[in-house]
This record gives sequence, C-alpha cells and structure tokens, in this order.
Amino acid sequence: MEFLISGAGIGGLATALALRQLGHRVQVFEAAAELREIGAGVVLGANAMRALDRLGVHAAVRAAGHPVTGIGLLDERGRVLNDVDTRAFTAPLGYDNLAIHRAELQRVLRQHLPAECLHLGKALTRFEQTANHVTAYFADGSQATADALVAADGIRSRARLQLLPDAQPRYAGYTCWRGVTDAAVLGLPPGRSTESWGRTGRFGMVPLADGQVYWFACVNSPTAQNPTYRAWGLPELRQHFARFHAPIPELLQLTRPEEVLWGDIIDLKPIGQFAHGRVLLLGDAAHATTPNMGQGAGQAVEDAAMLARCLQEESTLAAAFRLFDQRRRPRTTRIVRQSWQLGQVAQLSHPLLVALRNAVMRRLPASVNARQMQFLYAE
Repeated sequence: MEFLISGAGIGGLATALALRQLGHRVQVFEAAAELREIGAGVVLGANAMRALDRLGVHAAVRAAGHPVTGIGLLDERGRVLNDVDTRAFTAPLGYDNLAIHRAELQRVLRQHLPAECLHLGKALTRFEQTANHVTAYFADGSQATADALVAADGIRSRARLQLLPDAQPRYAGYTCWRGVTDAAVLGLPPGRSTESWGRTGRFGMVPLADGQVYWFACVNSPTAQNPTYRAWGLPELRQHFARFHAPIPELLQLTRPEEVLWGDIIDLKPIGQFAHGRVLLLGDAAHATTPNMGQGAGQAVEDAAMLARCLQEESTLAAAFRLFDQRRRPRTTRIVRQSWQLGQVAQLSHPLLVALRNAVMRRLPASVNARQMQFLYAE
C-alpha cells in the first residue's frame, strides 16, 4: 500500500519508518520549507524507547541523548516534595528514560529515511477520500493520491479541522519559556531531572548530553497570548525566579537570549475518534497533551509502532485503523486528562493551597508513584 503522511515532526517521521519497515510506500509532506534545528528538550520514557527499538532506531537515538534515572519534585527553596528513582521501573523493561534535544531526535529519525520520501513546503489544506483512495491538496496547488492519509500535522491539524471542526486547542492557563543551555560549569547531578514548584511559578531542569541542560519556566497567565509575557526576556525571567533555589538563578544567568523559546501551554481535549475511513489522526493531531507528564513525543512514537502492529494483524486498511483507534484512544485519553490535572495542581498560587499541596506531596505513598510508572510503561 501507499501512504501519505502530513507532517514531518516526531510522529510523522516515526510513522514513516514504521510503515517502510512493513514494505509500504510512503510520502511525507511537511508544511515548513526546511526542517530547522529548533525546539528544546524532550524526555522519552522507557515506553517510547521500547517503541523506537521496534522501529530500528533505538541505538541511534540513545547515543544522541542522556539517560534520566531520577525525578525530583522540589519546592521553591529546594526542599524535596517527592523523589523517584525510575530505574526500579525501567530496568525490568531493558530500556532507559532518555532526555534528548528535539532537533537531535528529529535528525536521527530523518537520517533513517530516504531523502526522496520527504517533501518540504507542502502545507496540507484539505483532502478528499473515496472508497479506494485519498487525495491530499496542498497550499502550493499540488496534490497527491494514495491508499491512505496519516495526519500527523500537529495540534493545529488541518486534517482534524476538516474532520472535527469543533475539536480546537484549549489553553491551560499558564505560559512557558524553554531553553537548552550549556551548563557544564554547574555540575548538575547526571541523570536527575527536577521540577521546582513555587507560588509564582515552576521551574524544571533536565540534563542532556555534553553538559547541556533543558529547562522550562511556567507562569500563570489569565489570558492566552498575554502581551505582557510576550514581551518578557531573560531579564524579566531572572528577576521573577531570583528567589528560587540554586542553581536556577545561575542557570538563567548562563542562558543566552537566542536560546529561549516562549509559548502558551495548550492541549487538545480528548476526541472520540482517531480513524476516519482512509484517514487516521496520529500524534498531536489526535491527542496533544500538556507537557506535565513528559509523554507528548513518546505517545507519538508509540502511535507509530502500534499502527505498524495493527497493519500486520488486520487484513484490511479500515480494520487496522479501527484497531489502532480501539487500542490507542483509551491510553492517550488517560494521559491527556492526567497531565492536565497535574498541571493545574503544579500551578497553584494561593498560599494555603500551595501549603496543602506540598504537605500532601511529601506524604504521597510510594505505591502511588509505582502505579503511575507501571501504567506509563505498560504495553
């Protein structure tokens, strides 16, 4: 069969790899004129690394990243609220959690695909499907026809807009700055990521390879695209987080302006259907989540591996797409909802609620962490 894939992000490229492994013909259409090395860090859970192994790129991705073996949750003064050594959960799987720059992950996936299957400057505008094929139409006036269309074109998916016009991105109530900074001089503990929750915001740090650190800073904002926060640069961030524990102020001092990205946190409220005849929604087009559980990129990779599995198990395209829907939608729906709820708790600002939250987090039974990890790493 021949597949069209809209979007050359993590989900689109991973899906192209999975489909080509099965011997299918694949064309990937990306709206951008070039795949620029932009973005910040991502964390791939052991579940995503297992899926990448099935796609044949585990070793290459792991070589470009840095294992994450512990997750620490702190208050703004650096006192521990919760701490998890994830090796107890990942070791039985045989895979690590991995932190990697998004551009590096995209580069590895792209290198494992032939250049001729990727078409840049092709923004999908609409599609038409019949009983036998799908035709995709692009903004430059061109079109392409194949047996199926996999829409991996992100949270603002044009394909989803055509299928489900009411399924629009929703604003989470907070905005975020991200960066990747050379912070080798800080000597951060290798393999341990942290999030620090305060009344005025939260700050996360994830070690990457070669002394680099992926960081993020989130602040509540009553409105999306707030012009006040749009105008913020490093001086404002440094002042806002100046009272947070070390080495947060030091990390911001090391950061250069060109390393900082800003954007509101948005997700997609769970939708009721991924499979629509010969069109399949995948990745952020189907189940965009807030980043609070670190599962956005990983779930897109899981999608790719599961789609390949469904195509092997079913004799028809329609049946394979339906099976994908049945298997993936309950899992991704739970992750989207839990991530949204976690974000609301993390962004609490009222002093009494913050104190109560922190007290609860300090007393959280280990069994709660265990259940969460077991769910995330399940097949």
